Amino acid sequence: MASFVTEVLASSGKLEKEDLASKISRMSRKVEDTKEEVCDMINKKYSEFLPNLQASEDLMQQVQQNIHVAVNEYIKLKQQLEKNTLIIKMLEHLKEFHSAMEDFNKTLQEKKYVDAATHLEKARKNVDSLKDWKTSQVPLLSSLTSELTVQRENLIYHLGDEWKRLVIWRVPSTKESAGPKTFHKVELVLSEACSKDVEQKPTPLLCSVLQALAIQGDLQNKIKLFSQVLLKNMLKPLVMYASLELIVSEQHGEGTILGLECLEEENKERSTPSQVYKKLLLLLKTLHTHLLDVSIGDKKLSAILGELIWEEMSKCIIHDCLVYSIPTNSSELERYNIVIKETEAFEEALKNVEYLQVDSTDLLKYARDVNCHFASKKCRDVIVAARKLMTSKMHNTVKISPESKLRLPKLPPPGSEVKVKQEVVKEEVSMENSKQLSACSLRLPACRISESVQQLMELAVNTLCEAVGSSTQCSLQLFFTVRNIFQLFYDVVPTYHKENLLKFPHLAAVQHNNCMYLAHHLLTLGHHFRAHLPQPLSEGVATFVDMVPGFRKLGAQCFLAQLNVQRAELLERLATAHNFSNLDDEDNYTATSKAVRQVIHQLKQLGTVWQDVLPVSIYCKTMGNLLNTAITEIIAKVMMLEDISSEDGEHLHTLCQTIIEEGPLVFTPLAEENKNKKYQEEVPLYVKKWSAFKELVIVLRANLQEIVDRWTDGKGPLAVEFSSLEVKSLVRALFQNTERRAVALTKIK
Repeated sequence: MASFVTEVLASSGKLEKEDLASKISRMSRKVEDTKEEVCDMINKKYSEFLPNLQASEDLMQQVQQNIHVAVNEYIKLKQQLEKNTLIIKMLEHLKEFHSAMEDFNKTLQEKKYVDAATHLEKARKNVDSLKDWKTSQVPLLSSLTSELTVQRENLIYHLGDEWKRLVIWRVPSTKESAGPKTFHKVELVLSEACSKDVEQKPTPLLCSVLQALAIQGDLQNKIKLFSQVLLKNMLKPLVMYASLELIVSEQHGEGTILGLECLEEENKERSTPSQVYKKLLLLLKTLHTHLLDVSIGDKKLSAILGELIWEEMSKCIIHDCLVYSIPTNSSELERYNIVIKETEAFEEALKNVEYLQVDSTDLLKYARDVNCHFASKKCRDVIVAARKLMTSKMHNTVKISPESKLRLPKLPPPGSEVKVKQEVVKEEVSMENSKQLSACSLRLPACRISESVQQLMELAVNTLCEAVGSSTQCSLQLFFTVRNIFQLFYDVVPTYHKENLLKFPHLAAVQHNNCMYLAHHLLTLGHHFRAHLPQPLSEGVATFVDMVPGFRKLGAQCFLAQLNVQRAELLERLATAHNFSNLDDEDNYTATSKAVRQVIHQLKQLGTVWQDVLPVSIYCKTMGNLLNTAITEIIAKVMMLEDISSEDGEHLHTLCQTIIEEGPLVFTPLAEENKNKKYQEEVPLYVKKWSAFKELVIVLRANLQEIVDRWTDGKGPLAVEFSSLEVKSLVRALFQNTERRAVALTKIK
């Protein structure tokens, strides 16, 4: 196998050896030829390329220089062109300005005010264009601006002059206070403002003046000034004064005249809404026909004026007319629908002549909210009336008897009241079997109260009657206004009458009764009306019971303050009695006797003042309290004496006997109160120290045995009023130290 391969390889090597040598020889010759050709080509090409490259670079540099020069020349040419274009445009604006000003002067002389205003506006725009370039190359710019201003003022002057000639105000100068006569003979003359054709439209001249003013931007200012004069001299006076009427007349040579005249026979203070609307519509429709029926852009001149006057005019109508037309009684509320309809018709008429653009206005809203305004007005009037009553004189009084009743209205029975009545009947039947109430239960005792307080309660009842059947909001306002009345009384009266309540006992007693009278009726006032009022009042909110304790306390405090003043005066008088000692001295006895007489006189004076005012029981308790204060002080002074001579004892007895005799007289009943005589004669019931005082008077004249007998081993009347120590002290002061006195003292224990 190996020998076969070797043979094949040997034979193949011999075959290819000759062939390979010839191929290499040919390749070598070919390489030499190619080398020579490449060398020739490179030498030929690069020996010629370098000069060509240098030449190209020189050419490029030359071209760049030429391009730079060309660009500079182009920029200069462009700048020159722009400058020339700018100058041409400026010259065009100057030409247009000049033409516009020439046309302006021409049309102004011809009274073609709209054209004149248009040309002047065009001139202004040209000047503005020149100003926008901010160039200093137009030296005439300031002159042009000045000329434009002068000519604009010239146009405005001419337009104003025409306006003054067409719309003339004649307002008489007066120094009188504001009133209807102040505006008598006020006139607005629309001179030739209306054409003579059938439609009675504003003349072309007037339209031209108005439109020119609009173009110049001065119309709004002109109409604003006109609206202010119109409001002051015509619109507001026609609303405020019923005696002023608007007279419209046509006079040849003058035009249409709108004048105000004051009718002397008119005595009404306020015009009704219907009268006010009629007068205002006549004025505004006349102005629309003869002056304002001009379109300025997309708006009528009447709309422009309406925007300026409506707010102030509607406020004036509300505050000087509608406020006074609000009913003061709920029964009149139904008729107020007429005013609402009149207000709607008034606004609709204003919309038709384009004075009014909106649908919802404060005027109509105010008219429709009549229930709310009625309640507010009623509440305000009620509070004012109540405050007037509270600050009036308290001494004008009326007599109240147990039979006196509050005049309550007959209210329609609500559905739920039948059950309540049945329950009451059952309760009364069951009480018959147990115990009957006194006939005087829940009745006021006879006394005097201020007439103003009685009127105040009537005012409260009437206000609650208004709340019955009213709307929920109205009822709530009225009910809480009544509560505010009583709260106002609680706060105002004690403060307003403070000095007089302390100074005059009569007024203090009246105020006490006033408070008790109000507290008495406040117990049941809410119950009477509650079922007839809307929720939540009907559910128990409608009550005044919570105010009752406050009024009772207020009345008691007022009268107690007066009692303290009187007690202090009694004690001050008794302080001048020299402690009831040494009465054998004439001066001492005179001073003490005077003090006692003054005390009795003071009590009698108070009795005269209070007896017909206070209820019997209160009067007796009060006088008993004051008399008790006096005798308690006297007892204390006498018990402090360490030595009482027989002459002193006699004087003391005389003075004290005077009090015993005259003191009870202050309890004597009035002629018409004889049925209370027994009730008033029970002096010891009201004067706690009365029995003690009588015992003291007896002891001052008694001998030792009589004193011992009245002691009766601590069981007698003397022992009831005094302690053994007090009686012993009194015995030692009255009697000398003897054996009999010692025996008597031993028996007093």
